[in-house]
Amino acid sequence: MRLALWQGTSPASDLTLACTQAEAALAAAAAMGAAALVLPEVWLPGYNQPDIPAHALPLDSAPLNRLAAAARQHRTALVLGYAERDGDRLYNSAACFGPDGALLCNYRKVQLYGPREAALYTPGDALPTFRLGSETAAILICYDIEFAPHVSNLAARGATLILVPTASMAPFIHVPRATVPAMAASHAVTIAYANYCGTEGDLTYVGTSTIAGPHGEILAQAGETPTLLVTDLPPRDPARLSTQSADLRQI
Repeated sequence: MRLALWQGTSPASDLTLACTQAEAALAAAAAMGAAALVLPEVWLPGYNQPDIPAHALPLDSAPLNRLAAAARQHRTALVLGYAERDGDRLYNSAACFGPDGALLCNYRKVQLYGPREAALYTPGDALPTFRLGSETAAILICYDIEFAPHVSNLAARGATLILVPTASMAPFIHVPRATVPAMAASHAVTIAYANYCGTEGDLTYVGTSTIAGPHGEILAQAGETPTLLVTDLPPRDPARLSTQSADLRQI
C-alpha cells in the first residue's frame, strides 16, 4: 500500500478552506498513487479553535459528505478528524471514507487529553477495526497512541495499520520521534501519525508527521512546514516482527 499524510496549518474554523485544502491534498495524493490520505486531528474546524461547539458537525453533514465525494472522485480513501455532534454530545472523532466514498469507520477518541478536551468532549468507548485495501486498519487519535494497551488490543485483533490524526504540540516532540516508532515496533504494526504545523491560538505544533513501519523503522517523516508525506509500506517480515505479546510472562 502507498500511504499519504497531510501536515498543514489549522484551517481556523473556515470549513470551506478546510475542505478545499483536503481536496487539494487528496488530488495530489491520488496523482502519486496513494491508496489513502490521513489528515490531522479535528481538521474540521481546527483543533484549538475557541468555538468548537458552534462548528461541531454530525457525521451526515455537508462538509463530510463533500469530502466523501472527493474520496470517491479520486478513488483514494480519506481519514479526517472532526468535532462530531451527536445530539447534545460532542466527540473528538475521525471518519474514514473508502475509495468508493462509503464510510468504513467513525472512531471517537477514547483518551481525551487535558482539561480542555475533557470539558468539550465525551470520550469514546470502542476500538473498531476495518478493512482498508490489503490491511486490517484501525484509527486512534493523538493521545490514544501513547497508551500501549490500546495498541496491543488492536494488534491482538489483527490490526496491521493504525491511522492517527493528531495535534501534537510543543514540547512533546518525543512522541513522533520516539513513542510512535517504539509502539509500531513493540506491537508489529504500521503507524501513520498526521500532525499539524505552525501555531493555533496558544499552541505551537511540532509537525514531524511520521509513518513508522512494523519493524520500528521510520519510513517517512516531515519537518516543521506544510508537507504531503507519501511512502510505500514495506512487506512485513515475520522474522523481524515483535513477539512480545506472545512471550509476555504475567507476574
